[in-house]
Amino acid sequence: MSVTTEKNTTISDLNTDFEVRSENAMCVNQSQLDKPIISNLKYGLAGILFGIILVKSEVISWFRIQEMFRLQSFHMYGVIGSAVVVGIISVWLIKKFRIKSLEGEEIRIEPKKFNKGQIYGGLIFGFGWAITGACPGPLFAQIGTGATVIIVTLLSAIAGTWVYGRFREKLPH
Repeated sequence: MSVTTEKNTTISDLNTDFEVRSENAMCVNQSQLDKPIISNLKYGLAGILFGIILVKSEVISWFRIQEMFRLQSFHMYGVIGSAVVVGIISVWLIKKFRIKSLEGEEIRIEPKKFNKGQIYGGLIFGFGWAITGACPGPLFAQIGTGATVIIVTLLSAIAGTWVYGRFREKLPH
């Protein structure tokens, strides 16, 4: 396969099996994206199952989220605390036993550099979560339960992501 670029140079035998990597992005293997829809069905089913779990555990409930921010119930703190404990144990096991990915690659967790922008971002995220009763994770599950007003929150999250990307270099580090 040959491709001609803007400067009229030709690239022969373009390899489309690659991984996209950036500083803060997840890895995507292009060949995984090219598979037929039926072979990716398991991911859709996993997403549906996860959505059902979110609904049944009431972690997407606006009422439960408001209870948490008003310090009226332990429910959400218990769920979040359990997730943190599972995450800590999982990372410890991955490091201790050098667990590899499904593709056989070593899983490396790069150290993160702290900066004050993380404090500002966390505060903005928390305020948005408290005001809307929704964090980005379960937005689609909330919409799926019929809370269509959450579409406004989804559009706001998309707009916020765009604004962050547009002004990232000018923000505090």
